[in-house]
Amino acid sequence: MRLRLPEERPTEPPTGYKIAHPVLSQDGTRAGFTGVSLGGALPYGVLADASCVYGLRHRAPNRRCDCGFHCVHDRTAAEALLCTAEQRAAVLLEVSVLGRFIRFERGFRYARQRVRTATVGPCACGTVAAALADAGWGRPGWRALAPSCAGCVRGRTSVSLAAFARLAGEGLRVVAGSEGARRVADLGTSPDDLGVPELVAEAALLQARLDWFQTQLARLREPGAGGGGQG
Repeated sequence: MRLRLPEERPTEPPTGYKIAHPVLSQDGTRAGFTGVSLGGALPYGVLADASCVYGLRHRAPNRRCDCGFHCVHDRTAAEALLCTAEQRAAVLLEVSVLGRFIRFERGFRYARQRVRTATVGPCACGTVAAALADAGWGRPGWRALAPSCAGCVRGRTSVSLAAFARLAGEGLRVVAGSEGARRVADLGTSPDDLGVPELVAEAALLQARLDWFQTQLARLREPGAGGGGQG
């Protein structure tokens, strides 16, 4: 006899939490996420279907395989994963569990998901993030991003939190989190709809970029800069 587990038919999609690295496409037109474990090589969008990471043709999730999206039930458990050194630059995702799923004691393994909210941690310097900037690594065709304040962006490729939300689409919300402050950027938010915190963050990011460019121009204007020496 094979023991058949009971099937759940929830009236609303279950909510789960996970961590991931935000990514930006090479041409800067798309945004998404990449996992921190098995599925790390396969960036995914806000609304995405899982596939078997081993290339097998069965539907995910399969009980005899590890495939499928993974998340935990408890937000605090997901936040605890951000304490490890290698995951400090990851973001916290709140997701809707869609399609077929397998429930475990601590979470779900499932076929389809929608990322509802991405909470971005502070910049490496400890300041609340105003942007997501090039983290110095990536996947083929995708740049990994890390939280950055306006002062630490400098000349790196970066997008504001509002811009990342717009590029990712599908109603994603991006929240800049810290111990006592949060900023929200919604899909489709126009400059007229932004509140004071969002406008301050956007202005700080633009000012930081302007300061960096002015510094580079000043160096180029110094006597002897850019001289034509023989190589």
